[in-house]
Amino acid sequence: MKKTLSLIICLLISVSLFAQDNAAGEPEMADKLFADGRIYVVVAVVATIFAGIIVYLINLDSKISKLEKQIRK
Repeated sequence: MKKTLSLIICLLISVSLFAQDNAAGEPEMADKLFADGRIYVVVAVVATIFAGIIVYLINLDSKISKLEKQIRK
C-alpha cells in the first residue's frame, strides 16, 4: 500500500512538471532537432539503447532459468 501510494504521488508530481509552459518563447529542443533533421539520429540512438536493454534482459532471463533448473535437480 505504501509503495503504491508513493508511486501515485511521484506520477502526479511528474505530470505537473510536464504542464509547465515555455515562457521564453524559444523553440523546444525537439522542434529544433526536427528542423535540423537530427531528430532521426536521436530516435535511432534511443531505439538502439532500448533494443540493447531488451536483448540483455532476455539473455539474463535465460541464464537465470538455466540456474534455476540446475538448482531443482
